[in-house]
Amino acid sequence: MALRYALLGALADRPRTGYELLKHFEQSLAYAWPASHSQIYPELARLRDDGLIEQTGAGARNSKTYAVTEGGLAEIRRWLRETAPDRRVRSDALLRTFFLWLLEPAEALEELARERAYWRAQLDELERIKAGPRGADRKEQAFGIALEGGIRTISARLEWLAWAEAQLLTSG
Repeated sequence: MALRYALLGALADRPRTGYELLKHFEQSLAYAWPASHSQIYPELARLRDDGLIEQTGAGARNSKTYAVTEGGLAEIRRWLRETAPDRRVRSDALLRTFFLWLLEPAEALEELARERAYWRAQLDELERIKAGPRGADRKEQAFGIALEGGIRTISARLEWLAWAEAQLLTSG
């Protein structure tokens, strides 16, 4: 359900085509809520059918530009004000940690090392984004806050992975 609100929020920023929304997800929102082409386009149709967005233009190769409606803005504001976020986290990587005992010690360390390398690359990317130019408006401030949340979360995960590796090394 959060995808609809991610799309409404992205369109509240400015009108976009489905392709531009996909790129926006890949470059920004995917750090918090990934979405694919096959998810975005059907949800855009539902949002249009519900009157929360409208098509404001058409372009080459049957592209359509969408903008949020007043009803769409009211809906995302209602969602922000009146609903509690779903804080449940599904993590395939963390689930695997429960079963490291089924691997040989060297294999378990390799699993953690792969996980550490993945998160290190993610942290490097977020730090690269943070070092880039930033605006001073409220939207940029919110993006900066979200970015810092990601950086701190990943940093804590990397600390935990170092600790987990040390645990495996001391247990033999």
